[in-house]
Amino acid sequence: MAPRASCFLLAVVFSASCKAITSLNQTCTEKEANNTYNCENLGLTGVPDTLPNTTEFLEFGFNFLPTLENTTFTRLVDLIFLDLTRCQINWVHEDTFQNHHQLNTIVLTGNPLIFMAETSLNGPTSLQHLFLIQTGISNLEFIPSQNLENLESLYLGSNHISSIKFPENFPTQNLKVLDFQNNAIHYLSREDLRALEKTTNLSLNFNGNDIKGIEAGAFHSKIFQSLNFGGTLNLSVVLKGLQNSTTQSLWLGSYEDTDDEDLTSAMFDGLCEMSVESINLQKQYISDISSATFRCFTQLQELDLTANHLNELPSGIEGMKALKKLVLNVNIFDQLCQISAASFPSLLDLSIKGNKRKLDLGAGCLKKLENLQKLDLSHSDIEASDCCNLQLKNLSHLQYLNLSYNEPLGLQSQAFKECPRLEGLDLAFTRWYVKGPQSPFQNLHILQVLNLSHCLLDTSNQHLLTGLVDLRHLNLQGNHFQDGSISKTNLLQTLRSLEILILSSCDLLSIDKQAFQSLGKLSHVDLSYNNLMGNSIDALSHLQGIYLNMAANNIHVIPSHLLPTLTQQSTINLSHNPLDCTCSNIHFITWYKENLQKFEGSEDTKCANPPSLKGVKLSDVKLSCGITAMGIFFLVVFLFLIAILLIFSVKFLLRWKYQHI
Repeated sequence: MAPRASCFLLAVVFSASCKAITSLNQTCTEKEANNTYNCENLGLTGVPDTLPNTTEFLEFGFNFLPTLENTTFTRLVDLIFLDLTRCQINWVHEDTFQNHHQLNTIVLTGNPLIFMAETSLNGPTSLQHLFLIQTGISNLEFIPSQNLENLESLYLGSNHISSIKFPENFPTQNLKVLDFQNNAIHYLSREDLRALEKTTNLSLNFNGNDIKGIEAGAFHSKIFQSLNFGGTLNLSVVLKGLQNSTTQSLWLGSYEDTDDEDLTSAMFDGLCEMSVESINLQKQYISDISSATFRCFTQLQELDLTANHLNELPSGIEGMKALKKLVLNVNIFDQLCQISAASFPSLLDLSIKGNKRKLDLGAGCLKKLENLQKLDLSHSDIEASDCCNLQLKNLSHLQYLNLSYNEPLGLQSQAFKECPRLEGLDLAFTRWYVKGPQSPFQNLHILQVLNLSHCLLDTSNQHLLTGLVDLRHLNLQGNHFQDGSISKTNLLQTLRSLEILILSSCDLLSIDKQAFQSLGKLSHVDLSYNNLMGNSIDALSHLQGIYLNMAANNIHVIPSHLLPTLTQQSTINLSHNPLDCTCSNIHFITWYKENLQKFEGSEDTKCANPPSLKGVKLSDVKLSCGITAMGIFFLVVFLFLIAILLIFSVKFLLRWKYQHI
């Protein structure tokens, strides 16, 4: 129990007593009652008695269980998910999970396994996911094969495996994910791949293995969901070895710490002999890039050339009419026209994020991409004094545009007239100013999401957001309002369809009671990290069932007349406020404890005053406000003294009267 503390005396007669009551801490953290628990890093050597038999999801990592036996978890027969990461497990004995018929996932990551009995995984009727990452395995024969008929994903990363040859009786037919990343696999033979012949749409990961050889025909006629050969130094070996195979996704990227050789156009000839929809060439460098480089890319629907040191894409690229998504992030273009957009007429999604040079948008550089739906130009030092109709010419089907984290932009009236179908627009951390009398968003009648966070907006312009009749989500985080107040007439009044409003970190001091009156559809309001007092809640009195975040404000006391406004909301966050835990706030504290289910962040909803209760959770505080026993004693004494004084006064007056008759 927390130490008892006395509050400040309100008066000589009236006083209040306070005490903090804390509940006993459970050994494990309860995430969902009687179902989900986290017992990580508690130094446990077994299942604690406090854990209910009905537990289904258990995170038990970073404890000490050197040996797993059939008695270790025998009581928890309803387990579905069991995470035993880094529990120093060496031995997994026979029938360890024999009573766990519903067990679906076992995580043994980071355990130095010495022995797993052949029947150690018997029991679960539908074991689908097995994690044996960083367990010291060097041979696949170490893995028990019994009862794995339903296995869908097997994670074997960061071990010492040099061959992917499975034992003859190992069931692979239902595998969807097979992860060998960061092992010591350098050669793939036809014999190695034979065990995977019965799999369909498998995601196979060899990332970080540096494959140096693939036997001819090893992947012949095999169909994969994805293949990952990231970090392989000689890509020509991989592409040649994948002949006559089919995969939806092929990852051939590299990493900062990998000393790769430069790629040549001839290395990609192997693509002509396989079927692939998506290729990732992240952090590769093609030394002789030309239109011929893309000769075998004609079937691609997605191409990622992130950080390829590109300053332009060659003109004259032919046959890439199937390409739907192109990623050109972190390159060195000077102007948008250098991407040769006309070579990709069917493009729906284009990303040029994080360009390393100041990117000039040019004029009409993307006009051939009339089907483009998504365009990301963020973090590219874009600066334009007259934006954006000329730059976005003919992009009438554009639905999402990201211009965040750029240099200042001068927006025309109806700046996005060329993109009337925009549904999402992100201008976060890009300072912009309006160059005309009308709103730059006036023609965006179907825009639903608008991010204007940290834009240094002129929030006094009440017409700034005019025309956004269907806007549902507005983020104004980090902008500032005149005198720190949102007045009755403000730039939000025309947004009658708004459902989500974010006004965090705006240095707000107050909100007029009528400020949000026209926003009747609000369901999520974030006012966190401001300097609002409790009376600002009155601005939300007309709303019901909303998520309300007022964390990290300056709320000390919430008057009792505002409690009905809070009562009608669904979820409330008042954490990190300097709340008073005195009798002046007794009505709110009582209501809070009766409505704990409404609150998130309860662990950080704490008292700031009086000093004796500082840091105590609000839910643990018990106040007794009224006349205490000591108060009653003083009151009786006070009344007794008053009575005696009154009697003597009457006697004195009577005596004085008779003396003067």
